[in-house]
Formats: sequence, structure tokens, C-alpha cells
Amino acid sequence: MNTENIERLEDRMNVFRTRFKGLIDEIQRAMVGYDDIIADCLKALFSQGHVLLEGVPGLGKTYLVRVISKVLGLTFGRIQCTPDLMPADILGTHIVSEDAKGRRTFQFEKGPVFKHLLLVDEINRATPKTQAALLEVMQERCVTAGGERMVLPTPFFVLATQNPIEMEGTYPLPEAQLDRFFFKLRVPFPKGGDLVEISRRTTRFTEPDLDIVMHGPEILEFQELLTNVPVADPVTEYAAELVLATHADSDNAPDMARRYVAYGASPRGMQALIRGARVSCLLDGRTAVSLDDVKAVAKQALRHRVILNFEGEAESVNVDRLVDEILDKIPTPAKGIA
Repeated sequence: MNTENIERLEDRMNVFRTRFKGLIDEIQRAMVGYDDIIADCLKALFSQGHVLLEGVPGLGKTYLVRVISKVLGLTFGRIQCTPDLMPADILGTHIVSEDAKGRRTFQFEKGPVFKHLLLVDEINRATPKTQAALLEVMQERCVTAGGERMVLPTPFFVLATQNPIEMEGTYPLPEAQLDRFFFKLRVPFPKGGDLVEISRRTTRFTEPDLDIVMHGPEILEFQELLTNVPVADPVTEYAAELVLATHADSDNAPDMARRYVAYGASPRGMQALIRGARVSCLLDGRTAVSLDDVKAVAKQALRHRVILNFEGEAESVNVDRLVDEILDKIPTPAKGIA
């Protein structure tokens, strides 16, 4: 890459940082607190990934997704999951219609997935059959119905919310679907000061009038930009060691993993580490990914991909603490890139 191309790439990276900050500032006009949650959601979106938000009802998870759709200028689809929701309610279905000459034909009525940003609210209140309907949508970004394959609009993101599985009326997501989420983010209860500010903002009759900060074509352009952020081989190897250490039979697995883990993270976990680290790298004003960038997204990328065994479930093992142990155990490959 010649000097001119390098300078052009650095200019685009600076633009990305500025635009990313503009997005966060506009979202924060409507949202109180959750700065890290907002940033992680946007990191996943620019990395072409889906997000799973977990938290008890009433924390503003659904509202956050609505706000993100407004500031990004994307078409918005919403699915409220209930036990009686069917796959056709999500994907769409063929209906009988009449043409101008009175002839009856089958016509496909598209479901809410045919939008740029799809909110799947309380996803673990849908039955496994309906949850499985999202698998093709999330991975292949298309819908197959009646032998016809229909591609979804680009960019396409799924932002799903779920209640803690201990709550009544919930169905745990299958491992195959959890793996298709780029990040899993835990939404905490607001702090005291944030609660006061939430009351001030939300007890009025009007919501803030948000501006559209970015449109679809620019999002696609930044997604392409992120693929050009260099990642040194030692950084990639370090990320691979983190993923391998989540497997109980790995040489580098900590004792906690050997005792409590049934299945470790998949190669998608590796992809999420590298792609998420690229965004963190640019936001910190650097042009090459470091080990700290990988560490910054380790919990978000791995916590839902580590499946506990019976003993781990019985003892309610904290997967975040397991990831911390892995980060402490895996040695830094080279001081120059740390």
C-alpha cells in the first residue's frame, strides 16, 4: 500500500471515529447511562453482527433499539415474542390474492424480518420452533419460502432482548442460535443518579426529537473500512488461544473450565473477537489491533458461547469470571503489541 492510500485510509478512520462519537451523542440525548452498552451495540453493528441484550423487564432495552434505528435512519421491524407466535408471523407467508382479471394467485406477504433493523423483543418467550425460524435469517440474511430464496435488505441487523432464564415463561435459546449473536450484553440496573435523570426525562409527555446521524450506505462503507484494519499474527494467535482455553480439553484451559464447561466457544467466537477488536482499535485512535483491543471485547464475544455442564449449571457458575480467569492465564505473546 503506497503513502497516498495509507493517508486516505487514515483519513477515513478519523472520519469513522468522529461519526461514531456523533452517533453516541445523539443516542444519549434519549438514553440515560448505559454508555458501554450503547458503544458495544454500535461496535457489533459496524462489525456486521447481531446483538443479544439480557436484563430484567423495564430497563429500557426495547427503547434503546428503537433509538438506534432512528439515529441510523434504518427501516425498523419489531417482533413481540409470545408462546403462540408462529414462524410465519416472523418470516411471512403465502396468501391467496386476485389479480386485475379476477384470477387467484399465491402471493408472498413479507414478514417483519424484511427490514434493515429487526427488534426481536423477549426472544426467549417464543417457543423453540419459532426461535429456530430466525437461524437462517441471522446467518444467511435471507428467507426461503415455497422454494424461493428472498434476500433481506442490507445492512441487516437483529437486536434481540431476553429476560433472565430464571423468569417464568421463558425458553432457553438453543446453542446454535446463541452462537449466531455477535455479542451478548448484560443490561444492569441503573444507578441512583441515573434513576433520578430517567424520571426527569420520561415523566413528560414528549420524547426527544432525534436527528438521523447516519444512513445505510455510509454504514456499509464503514463496515468495508473495518475489514482493512491490520491485525498482526501474534494478536490473531492470542485470540485463538483465548477461544481454545474455553474448551475443557485444552492444554491452556484453567481449572474452572476443566471442571464446569461442557462446550467451549466456536470459530464464530474467534471472528467476533477480531472484528470487535478492530472497532475498538479505531475508536482508541490507532491503526493496528492490539492485545488490549481483543481483551476489551472478550466477555461480550465469549460469554454466550461457553456452555456449562450439569455441575456448572447446578452451582450457577459465572461465565464472566471464567473468561477473566482465561485472560489471566493466557500469556501475552509479545510485549511490543500489548
